[in-house]
Amino acid sequence: MITVNLKAQLEILVKLQAIDTEIYNLKAEKEAKPQQLKEIEALFEEKKQKMASLEKNLLDLQKERKDKELELGSKEESGKKLQSQLYSLKTNKEYQTMLQQIQDAKADVSLIEDKILAILDETDKLKIEVEKEKARLKEEEKVFSSQKNAIEARIREIDDHLAQLETQRKQVIPEVDVKILAQYDRILKSRDGLAIVAVINNSCKGCNMFVPPQVINLIKMYERMITCEVCNRILYTNE
Repeated sequence: MITVNLKAQLEILVKLQAIDTEIYNLKAEKEAKPQQLKEIEALFEEKKQKMASLEKNLLDLQKERKDKELELGSKEESGKKLQSQLYSLKTNKEYQTMLQQIQDAKADVSLIEDKILAILDETDKLKIEVEKEKARLKEEEKVFSSQKNAIEARIREIDDHLAQLETQRKQVIPEVDVKILAQYDRILKSRDGLAIVAVINNSCKGCNMFVPPQVINLIKMYERMITCEVCNRILYTNE
């Protein structure tokens, strides 16, 4: 049999629960912040990767152009050599064969020149896209930094508020009977930060299950702690 003033104890527990509910909600919010940071960082990293991919494509095109220019130079040099050898040939067959080789070399040169022009055109377009993406990324970085700073600032706010609430909790705890506090804390941990709830319209506000009139009468007698038969939370009434 509890010899303390149970009604007064329940009133203190309700006061304590208000503090603990806020603590529980703030801790849950704080625990979600690292994931939020990770998500915005991943999103920004994805945009940076897009920029890196465009720059790599540009470098690849520039390398391809250089390779084609080297190939062009080689083909032109080969064509000149063939041309210089043309008039030293002795037979008509050799002459015709050499002419065909020169024509083939010219055709190769023409194809390479066309390819270089196509690469230059594609490079110009890609340069414009890279510049636009750089500008976009710069703005995205500002957004990312702003979001990150806001999250970090909110974490600091939560920590400050939690410190205040913990101080308030320490001031209330001495008013609670040791055994009652132990029961309250046990339920608080096992029931998602909600240990004591009101009965309103014959309904437990912790699990919304029906509370029989006889149980409500037991609560109002204040002879012992009454808990919900379904969720095991401590019950009280607003008289």
